[in-house]
Amino acid sequence: MVCLSYPLRIVMTSKRFAAKQRPLPFQYWMLPKAPMKVKVWERIPRSSMYIPFGYEVDPQDDEWLLPIPKELELLELAKKHLKSYSYRKVAAWLTTQSGREISHMGLKKRIDVESKRKRLAAIKRNFAKRLEKTLRQIEILEKERLGYYSREETQ
Repeated sequence: MVCLSYPLRIVMTSKRFAAKQRPLPFQYWMLPKAPMKVKVWERIPRSSMYIPFGYEVDPQDDEWLLPIPKELELLELAKKHLKSYSYRKVAAWLTTQSGREISHMGLKKRIDVESKRKRLAAIKRNFAKRLEKTLRQIEILEKERLGYYSREETQ
């Protein structure tokens, strides 16, 4: 929360109010809290012997990988740096900042896999919306036909 303080004074221009001019005590105005989005990194199942950058093996269960928030935040920042710098430079920067080695090809593969999954998820979401719309249209058409009936399942 940020608190700004400043002196408030009544400024009067006419002579009639000149006697009433006096400084007021300091007043405070509180800025509203900005909504802050906190990223919550989830653990993921282990699918191979390779441990991806930004994760470590769960000490209680070898089948799960725990996120390392610092490394994942640096990886997000590295994605933004890729717009201006090469994979080699960004991978070297990421290695020095995180203390964990990642090659330029490892970084490229990681970025490519994430973008592919993101694209496929968007396509499948679009198909699901189109399917829901089509199913609603089918229900409307079936109800409008003559002799509409529904079946009850008996057990």
